[in-house]
Amino acid sequence: MTGRRAAGTSAGPGSTLVTGIGELTTNAPGGPGARDGDPTGLVTDAVVLLDGGRVAWAGPAREARDAVGHALDGREPDVTVDAGGRAVLPGFVDSHTHLVFAGDRAAEFEARMVGRPYEAGGIRSTVAATRAASDDVLRAGLARHLDEAARQGTTTVEVKGGYGLTVADEERSVRLAREVTPEVTFLGAHVVPVEFAGRADAYVDLVCGEMLATCAPHARWVDVFCETGAFTPEQSRRVLEAGAAAGLGVRVHANQLGPGEGVRLAVGLGAAAVDHCTYLTDDDVAALAGSWVGGGARPDGRSGTVAGTVATLLPGVEFSTRQPYPDARRLLDAGAVVALASDCNPGSSYTSSMPLCVALAVREMRMTVAEAVWSATAGGALALRRDDVGHLAPGARADVVLLDAPSRTHLAYRPGVPLIAKTWKSGHSHP
Repeated sequence: MTGRRAAGTSAGPGSTLVTGIGELTTNAPGGPGARDGDPTGLVTDAVVLLDGGRVAWAGPAREARDAVGHALDGREPDVTVDAGGRAVLPGFVDSHTHLVFAGDRAAEFEARMVGRPYEAGGIRSTVAATRAASDDVLRAGLARHLDEAARQGTTTVEVKGGYGLTVADEERSVRLAREVTPEVTFLGAHVVPVEFAGRADAYVDLVCGEMLATCAPHARWVDVFCETGAFTPEQSRRVLEAGAAAGLGVRVHANQLGPGEGVRLAVGLGAAAVDHCTYLTDDDVAALAGSWVGGGARPDGRSGTVAGTVATLLPGVEFSTRQPYPDARRLLDAGAVVALASDCNPGSSYTSSMPLCVALAVREMRMTVAEAVWSATAGGALALRRDDVGHLAPGARADVVLLDAPSRTHLAYRPGVPLIAKTWKSGHSHP
């Protein structure tokens, strides 16, 4: 497990014992108190111990006294919190956002609500506003949206560039994003900017050359919008292969506006995730499911490797654009791995609420509550190829959400209600 430390050391924040948990989602199959075959590792009447920014133990209250004493090497916990029968789950992992931008597109949203379809070209209006904004304006907007997400239980966030589309503006975007998260994605290939109209291949040359070289030191990932109105499969391949050659992991926007080759391109290149996945053929679904075939045990409890391509679904987009929702049930039944993310951006999904995404996934995408919560936590961690977040097992980062509700079901049962009572990020309590 990444970052495990020895029990009893004093690095990081102090220890916190959370008792009286009515329902604990650990996403740790086979852990103490979990039912066999349950990928969410659900435990009732539970306790969680946080120590030094990591989970030290999680399991049923009946085993807690001896387990906690052993984990703390005889020390008393610094803080004890009584959950009062409420539910606890891992912090949400939002693996797809676009948070470095200026302005908004409320007028575009209003027009869509009276019948104008969503088109990729609307991105260019945000590009103009972002280019004109100062670093301080962009930092303030980024901080505001991250605080908004944190208050809704999000503890890990991926942030993309893509609203600059010049070398200097894309470098600025990923540099500012890197100030707040290690999960930074270079998205110079978001759309073709107006100054390159009719010269898309020349713009791809710039993205694969000087822009990538300038941005790669600040980024972990490369991404491309492989879609009609954005970049062709051939252009997308060039961008992704150049990014991979520069040491970046691969992610792809694909199959949002219609069928295309983006999903199979992503799987063929070993992408960590392909996002949107609204319009899928049988071959697309088979490719996503087949990317996980192999030996070993997957974190969702099924057989297979842990190095396939995650299908990241973004229900806030369909809510905001009135497009059809992705068929999560079809993907899950085929054996694909699904994540949920907000796609928070000013055009097609201006929400930072992962609880809303869970509710939409259950109501509109035929997911169970357990599947949706797993996808918004452990699924997001897989989409970022992280093993330290998205679950609550010893050694995991102490990212924990206490709901003001007795069950995770309330996330879908009570949509729009502020149910996050408390969040711990790396063991630090908020509020």
